[in-house]
Amino acid sequence: MNIANLILLALRALQRNKLRALLTMLGIIIGVSAVITMMSIGEGSKQSIQSSLSSMGSNMITIMPSSNEPGGVRMQGSSIQNLTEADIQALRKNAKNISAVSPTVSSSGQAINGALNWPSSIQGVSPEYLDIRKLSVKDGIVFSEEDVKKSAKVCLLGQTVVDNLFSSGEDPVGKVIRFNKIPFQVIGVLSSKGQSNFGQDQDDIILAPYTTVQKRIISTIYFNNIYASAISEDASEAATEEIGSILRETHKLRADEGDDFSVRTQAELINTLSSTSSMLTSLLTAVAAISLVIGGIGIMNIMYVSVTERTKEIGLRMSIGARGIDILLQFLIEAIMISVTGGLIGAVLGISTSFLISSLLNWPTVISESSIIISFIVCALTGIFFGYYPAQKAAKLDPIEALRYE
Repeated sequence: MNIANLILLALRALQRNKLRALLTMLGIIIGVSAVITMMSIGEGSKQSIQSSLSSMGSNMITIMPSSNEPGGVRMQGSSIQNLTEADIQALRKNAKNISAVSPTVSSSGQAINGALNWPSSIQGVSPEYLDIRKLSVKDGIVFSEEDVKKSAKVCLLGQTVVDNLFSSGEDPVGKVIRFNKIPFQVIGVLSSKGQSNFGQDQDDIILAPYTTVQKRIISTIYFNNIYASAISEDASEAATEEIGSILRETHKLRADEGDDFSVRTQAELINTLSSTSSMLTSLLTAVAAISLVIGGIGIMNIMYVSVTERTKEIGLRMSIGARGIDILLQFLIEAIMISVTGGLIGAVLGISTSFLISSLLNWPTVISESSIIISFIVCALTGIFFGYYPAQKAAKLDPIEALRYE
């Protein structure tokens, strides 16, 4: 018997039990839709993270304070203080592979304008910080190196701070606000950046000269971090080595001592976060794929029932010349059709769910062709794997015993 006739027989068998076939497909439908949805969310998050970090500057380098504890454990945190003005001057003077460098110090508090106030944070930086972090000013001007030297009480506001302190729509440039009782003249407003991939409002920020924040707000000579920009993305590795060498000399570290700082490039951060995102996506996809296994068990179960119900039919077909291979292929094709049809419905449901998540929750999703192709391959393999044993059982039936079956 040819394949076309076997497919026709399988279709007729499924049409006789439409509801049972649909319920059998349910596990496959849920599994495929869940796998496609999880993979689209994971891929979307990965690309969004890469895009967001790249927009900050693919050649950005972050220097953080750290401490080598006994046992070789490196501790990092805001409580460690070892980055100072001497480091900034040494980097500016000696580093050949970096084009800009800026320290950062920060403090949280209340920003006040008349009767309006808003809890925010102030970042003390140098003018180069805006170039390093790819920030721009849409109104007003940026503070200068002269403002840094004089510890001038001037600042730039993010759009969220503007919206909450100047809710009536007045122009903030030229106005004076207070931050923790210290008056600051607003000289510019930053262009909006929106939310980061981690849900942080990037516009809820105030930028001021780092010397002003150090002296007038937090009273310290230390920096939280230092940001630098390599002269090019290709020079990031050379710049990292150069920074390490300069800071070891500035910190007077012996050859047998570990670094009391850590240097991270943007590429390293992108790779780390992408790797984490990929791992979580794989984990979620594996959990979702359990539904496919459950669906496969459902197919095996229903095919056993089908073989039992159609024992006489099998005996009759064998008695008029059907071979064992014909019976095996008939039931195997039936199992594959259940699996693949369920996969098709699941793919449509998964794609629709991904679009709904993207539009309703504003989560980044990317539907890849590979996830759909893999799902269909898995569905076909599931049908073959879980349908083969019941089909083989049907093929091995004795035709005389099958005809006698009640």
